Amino acid sequence: MTGKKPAGLKLPLPVQDQRGRPPVPLPLPLPPQGNLGNAVERLSDLERVGVLGQGSGGTVYKVLHRKSSSYYALKVIRLDHDLNVRRQIIREMEILKKTRFPGVVKCHGIFDEAGYISFVLEYMDGGSLANLLEHKRRLSEALLARVARQVLEGLKYLHGEKIVHRDIKPSNLLISRNFEQVKIADFGVSRILSQTLDPSCNSYVGTCAYMSPERFDPESYGGSYNGYAGDIWSLGLTLLECNAGHFPFLAPGQRADWATLMCAICFGDPPSAPASASAEFKSFIRCCLEKDARKRWTASQLLNHPFLNRISQAQPYNLTVALQLLNISQNA
Repeated sequence: MTGKKPAGLKLPLPVQDQRGRPPVPLPLPLPPQGNLGNAVERLSDLERVGVLGQGSGGTVYKVLHRKSSSYYALKVIRLDHDLNVRRQIIREMEILKKTRFPGVVKCHGIFDEAGYISFVLEYMDGGSLANLLEHKRRLSEALLARVARQVLEGLKYLHGEKIVHRDIKPSNLLISRNFEQVKIADFGVSRILSQTLDPSCNSYVGTCAYMSPERFDPESYGGSYNGYAGDIWSLGLTLLECNAGHFPFLAPGQRADWATLMCAICFGDPPSAPASASAEFKSFIRCCLEKDARKRWTASQLLNHPFLNRISQAQPYNLTVALQLLNISQNA
């Protein structure tokens, strides 16, 4: 920080007073109440068996579908927000419901009932990458290569369908217990909800932390905001965080508000892989965290990067092997 005037920054501050806020350009009316999907017909068919996670964005339950004996994840969001926010959330999830790709969490039903929106989602028994970080587990390069390949395949599919995720981060990358599968989840729901929160709220800060420089200052970092390139930046930060065990722009254990993060992202140098990392991993992270969005690699380009080719895809997945690939750190 050298006193450089942060002119032109376009920080996506939340709007708490919805009066005077321009309407969200959604031509479709709010879908009727009830099930908007087909796999699960009624919420009453689901039995809650445990809580998988909760926060300002809602609560996620593990549920049993009585008719099929199948397990799902049920995300329940209480909506005390205006109609535009409701429409945004349902539209985002309608996009998810239409996707058909192994690397994207499948949506089996959407319900809008009694002041709550509920999403019936594919259940991933390994939790998320954020759960690993909470348990002080750091992913080795070998395991990171597996994770990166699957997420990039998902992003390549989504970007090919003209879909931008906008909120790639550890908590939105779900894993199976043996790391056989890594899937992209939560299509912008937490991002939409964060716009209604106070900037000091952890959920708002958590969403801003993974934003690319051009989200804040398009003119300085590529001329315009490119959502596809933004997804790649977020993935690069996520992978580096999983390798280091802490958020790359902060020291271990440090907490920061959105202003600190914004300044670090816009005016600081991009974080880099540790000195002990392989040359391939260092190069991969540089390609993801190029500050100029025009020079940042695409998902298709990164899928051909040498870092991913170090790990043979023919190697079988095994829980014991996966755990051996995890570096367990005692450091915060």
